[in-house]
Amino acid sequence: MQAIEQRDFETDVQRAVYDFVERNGAVERQQLKAEFGFDDDELGETLSTLEDDGYVETEEGLVRLAIDIGEEKTHTTDELEYTIRPAEQSDLQGIVGVMRQVAEENDYLVAETVVDLLDHEEVVFRHNDITSRIFFVATVDDDVVGWVHLQAPNYAKLSHTAELTMGVLEEYRGHGIGSNLLERGLQWAAENEYDKVYQSLPATNQDAIRFLEDHRWETEAIRKAHYKIDDEYVAEQMMAVMTGQSPLAP
Repeated sequence: MQAIEQRDFETDVQRAVYDFVERNGAVERQQLKAEFGFDDDELGETLSTLEDDGYVETEEGLVRLAIDIGEEKTHTTDELEYTIRPAEQSDLQGIVGVMRQVAEENDYLVAETVVDLLDHEEVVFRHNDITSRIFFVATVDDDVVGWVHLQAPNYAKLSHTAELTMGVLEEYRGHGIGSNLLERGLQWAAENEYDKVYQSLPATNQDAIRFLEDHRWETEAIRKAHYKIDDEYVAEQMMAVMTGQSPLAP
């Protein structure tokens, strides 16, 4: 069973409240009262039902989606200690900054599209009738230094697939952060019935391609002259891994 499931609301009001929280990432209880004209009892009853059904959670007056994607884990090397954990809404600006830097340095066009969407929507997690989006982050001293992101369409014939992007700031590479981020993302995908994970890269980004190949990803197709970077035509390399055949498979 997928951790992010289709929702079945008892009332249209519950659906509207959920959709408002989903669009905004996290909202204050008082904001919900103002938006929907609730009194305290109406708000409490609506949120209580949504919480009981596992759709939202409330902490210190802040309402957000209830999506269980695991716990944080700290890794220690001879030179560095870093933590990989589910992202939070408060990580938004850190994620955007890291993604934009990595994408620009490596012509990572898919990541550029994702970060532009994040910057526009200002929401880390999405789960609606069209798409679902999750993030894990790597942090050093609470600063985001890397990410892995999975986005999945909520359509039956594609529900087994998810698109992945990931990256680590250059100064933090070489400590296993990328491998552990990839492992965390693929493990979550496998546990939640995403059989195939894929991404596309400019064929000129050989460091990233070799990294994925080392983790058993395969090239599915090459689209010649698909990108135009600095007035040069560049091929797109489409890569994928079946989670049941990945190093994370039981």
